[in-house]
Amino acid sequence: MNSKDCCCGCADENKVKLQQIIEKYKNTKGALIPVLHEAQEVYGYLPLSVQKTISEGLNVPLSEIYGVVTFYTQFSLEPKGKYNIQLCMGTACYVKGAGLILDKLKEKLGVEVGKCTDDGMFSLEACRCIGACGLAPVMMINEDVYGRLSPDDIEGIIEKYKKD
Repeated sequence: MNSKDCCCGCADENKVKLQQIIEKYKNTKGALIPVLHEAQEVYGYLPLSVQKTISEGLNVPLSEIYGVVTFYTQFSLEPKGKYNIQLCMGTACYVKGAGLILDKLKEKLGVEVGKCTDDGMFSLEACRCIGACGLAPVMMINEDVYGRLSPDDIEGIIEKYKKD
């Protein structure tokens, strides 16, 4: 369960916020992307139920919304963990061993790329470029950047976040 989707009334509060977002942009040309961004800020991701609500509210076909959500990498169909891990798989990082680091992350976290741990602590993404090629291989955990990584570094880094 996503921390933003709980049983204490937050779900109802999120629905109200989503309706307010839709109303704010309802008659604005090109509103879909701003609405999707704001909806993702509220929910943490864009589940089908949210996409359907946006589709009905903006009178945009659900297929178009799904196309936009799956095309742009900043949108997610899956919940994100408290700590979102992004491992660069761009050329410089890949050549310097990012594949081995990804294998270690998947093993340590017990999740595949694009998924979130059962406890909601970590989500794992492979991205094309972080823009720190000189530090290859590189990963980010939320806003923290880790460079010149080896598979042996992963356990200590993950443990640091588990303590929080």
